[in-house]
Amino acid sequence: MNYPDIYKGRFLERPNRFIAYVEYAGQKETVHVKNTGRCAELLTSNATVYIQKSRNPERKTLWDLIAVEKGERLINMDSQAPNKAALEWIEQGGLVKDPVYIKPEYTYGNSRFDFYVETKEKKIFVEVKGVTLEEADVVKFPDAPSERAVKHVEELIKAKKEGYEAYVLFVVQMKDVRYFTPNVKTHPEFAKALEEAKKAGVHVIARDCAVTEDSMVIKDDVPVVLGNPLLYEMRDPLIQWYRSAKRDLPWRKDKDPYHIWVSEIMLQQTRVEAVKEYYKRFLEVLPTVKDLAEASEDELLKLWEGLGYYNRVRNMQEAAKEIMEQFGGQFPAKYDKIASLKGIGSYTAGAISSFAFDIPKPAVDGNVLRVLTRILADDSDIAKQSTKKRMEEWLERVIPEDAASDFNQGLIELGAIVCVPNGEPKCESCPLESICKARKEGKTDILPVKKKAKERRIEEKTILLFEDVKEIAIRKRPKKGLLAGLYELPNVEGHLSLKEAKAYCKTIGLMPVRIKKLPEAKYIFSHIEWHMIGYKITVDELEKTNEEEFLFIHPEEIREKYSIPSAFSAYTKDILEK
Repeated sequence: MNYPDIYKGRFLERPNRFIAYVEYAGQKETVHVKNTGRCAELLTSNATVYIQKSRNPERKTLWDLIAVEKGERLINMDSQAPNKAALEWIEQGGLVKDPVYIKPEYTYGNSRFDFYVETKEKKIFVEVKGVTLEEADVVKFPDAPSERAVKHVEELIKAKKEGYEAYVLFVVQMKDVRYFTPNVKTHPEFAKALEEAKKAGVHVIARDCAVTEDSMVIKDDVPVVLGNPLLYEMRDPLIQWYRSAKRDLPWRKDKDPYHIWVSEIMLQQTRVEAVKEYYKRFLEVLPTVKDLAEASEDELLKLWEGLGYYNRVRNMQEAAKEIMEQFGGQFPAKYDKIASLKGIGSYTAGAISSFAFDIPKPAVDGNVLRVLTRILADDSDIAKQSTKKRMEEWLERVIPEDAASDFNQGLIELGAIVCVPNGEPKCESCPLESICKARKEGKTDILPVKKKAKERRIEEKTILLFEDVKEIAIRKRPKKGLLAGLYELPNVEGHLSLKEAKAYCKTIGLMPVRIKKLPEAKYIFSHIEWHMIGYKITVDELEKTNEEEFLFIHPEEIREKYSIPSAFSAYTKDILEK
């Protein structure tokens, strides 16, 4: 669209929303302001403005304010220009190809939308919003609360539900901006409505404009950032940092989804250095999904011995069987299919999807939650599922499609080696220090917030290390419950005295030759804490018949074949860990 009769002037003041005073050709002219928004950041004293001479000599104000220079940027601030430019753009096939019918100002329900557009297949409503508010190359809408804008968005949601295509088109009345985001500070209700519209399937798009003193033409896509824009701001510095600072880890050597899966399950609740040897040994014995699916339980648990949380590897085997049966042995390459596998939650599904297949899905674990809550100075309880879900939704909107893996791994890596827990982040080494709100507000020592977990239940146990000259006694735990199906040292509930331990031996058919008290020990599970005492009891090999189905096995054979949980390590390390 073009403007005839444009002249250059100098802004003086704006006494009210509708008029401004501009110096032109040495005269103070009264100029009609076609944009009734605040525009305080544009109409500053002595700003260069461009005004149009009215062709109606009867009008009280003979001039219209069209554009203003803000630094080196020229911004069109004619509130009628976005609709005119949008009409030209739609007619030229900018919105959809081959529109067959376009009607401006179309009434629907309780609203009047800016455009109704038809193609051979679709019926489309378009609501246009002009954007002139810019801060640090970021553009926002609205610059003042607008209940009308909220109402329009809500009506578009209804139209979408009734089968129409629906668009909110933000026409950015300038060029060379980084992204658009709703102005949460000015009107949070509009930002919320826009997010709900996006979820409902309404297209939320923004385009910039080539602006001159006498024209404005819609041009290029502008990224739309809903949720928190700081998460968009962190993308480039985070990715660049990760590519230069990432650790050399064995599971980063390739993009094999099976390898990534194994590493991610092992890394849950376990230190990276401890996982390396487990990862290597596991893949040497079970190099493929097929091998995992067909492994015996004892072999599987032995490979996992010491990692804890044994249900994880059991679930892995069930998932491996699903892959063999449902996907022909090929690891699925779609997020929903990956997430459907046994034992794979949103984090693991996001990690495999993005690391192996570059699918832009979030992978939010404890490290990531810590980084995000500090960046945003968010005091939500990270133990709540609602906090994780909200962070996942926000991240999914900003994950770059061409760098999903590096983005997600960058967040995880940052939380692991820089934004570490316990209030001691290495802020001076952080690529996001300049945008971190917790750093600016001095809150790194109190974030993240995590509600104190319920106190663990204390269980007292007496561990009985039965041995003869060559062998020690073990037994298999029940198939269900804590440490299900693993082997253990015999034990009983409560703390037995030396006398009571001797008496117990006799009740199960074992005659002690010697008995020695062992040191006390403690082992902590997620919800249970074992407080243990122990006895080393030597029995005669001729007296090893017993009622408890103990297996007397040579330590070397136990090391090779039988998985003993680390809960018993205080009593087995001198015998089994040689």
